Amino acid sequence: MYEKYWHLKGKPFQNTPDPNFLYLSSQHEDALMKITYVVAQNLGAGLITGVFGCGKTLLARVIQRDLGPQKFCTAYINSPLFSEPSEVIRSMVRSLSPQLLPEKKTELSVDSLLEKLNAILVDNVREGKENMIIVDEAHTIEDIRIFEQLRLVLNFQSEEKFLLTLLLVGQPELTAKIDSLKPLAQRIPIRCHLGPLEEDDVSKYIEHRLNVVREKRADTDLLNPIFDDSVTKVITDHTGGIPRKINTLCDLVLLSGFAKKEKKIDVDFIKSVIKEFNLY
Repeated sequence: MYEKYWHLKGKPFQNTPDPNFLYLSSQHEDALMKITYVVAQNLGAGLITGVFGCGKTLLARVIQRDLGPQKFCTAYINSPLFSEPSEVIRSMVRSLSPQLLPEKKTELSVDSLLEKLNAILVDNVREGKENMIIVDEAHTIEDIRIFEQLRLVLNFQSEEKFLLTLLLVGQPELTAKIDSLKPLAQRIPIRCHLGPLEEDDVSKYIEHRLNVVREKRADTDLLNPIFDDSVTKVITDHTGGIPRKINTLCDLVLLSGFAKKEKKIDVDFIKSVIKEFNLY
């Protein structure tokens, strides 16, 4: 709706995990480096935690994209609210192999599914591909048996290496859940935590997302920034530096600015949008 007015090719502040919009703050870059190391060195498992809306899922999607389908078979589980332990294994089998799942109940038991998963992992490795299992929103898992199944899949190893890399992603309470399960905790050698952005990063974050969709034209007017430099503090204070909240506020600011034919976004206009949309 407002894209043409602001000379943009798309909406810059959508709250979707589009890897093209990843802004590498120092903490995001550190997490990306560490998890890449887990994968490259075949360490078995890694953990990403962070406050809500800080970019965990986006980072996981970037990792998935960068691994590439030519070299990796990836199972991405983003709703791990399973009622039975077998369901998490079934989800892995379904994601890692195009084969139909068996229909007999005896073949859907945990043991049978684990055997099938092991065979799939071995076949993929023989074909020159690595296996990656990403469990997003893992903090929502309440059944200790599900965590036990996740631990068990790390037993799938050859004499030289793990047959898969397991990446657990979730909010900070996930750490306590894992630490209460020592056999699982000991299997996770590298952990990363994402927090809110600092004020300097908020400014760079906003500009980065705008640049992704900014039209490439020679008009001198397009050289002028949409947001005045003075707005960074009020945006940071209001959102707490949480990317999801920054996106919501900035999207509404661009929409309101378009509706009111603003030429540039300043502090007073930001405050008026916060009040107009009850963003308290």
